[in-house]
Amino acid sequence: MVPYTGTIRPHFLEIAPGIARVAMRDRRAVRNHLQSVHAIALANLAEVASGVAMIVALPDHVRGIPIRLSIDFVKKARGELVAECRCTVPAVYTPIEIDLHPEIRDASGDVVARASVRWRLAPVAAASARVPVGVE
Repeated sequence: MVPYTGTIRPHFLEIAPGIARVAMRDRRAVRNHLQSVHAIALANLAEVASGVAMIVALPDHVRGIPIRLSIDFVKKARGELVAECRCTVPAVYTPIEIDLHPEIRDASGDVVARASVRWRLAPVAAASARVPVGVE
């Protein structure tokens, strides 16, 4: 669905409303010059975990988009990594913002990164209120 996210080749271990566990293999394409997983690959993994947890929990009449992402790198990330995010989505009647906090752990269970992803949630405009593309 999101081409850039595919660059880390995420493997979805668990998906349920408000829950996502996503794995990423350590491979040359995601490494940096220190022979560990690149910071942006880790940020991508954290964002996809937050997005899957959030989007699966959203009702059909609500959409979401991340508007801010920050990440703390705790230790060098090597080997298979798993990002986990859990959230409770509030009722959405008007645009709101919600912060999610995925963590990324290595195979030994050590936290390698902690992220904060702010999502803007809003009701989708009614289909009848939309103007078709190219119509003025």
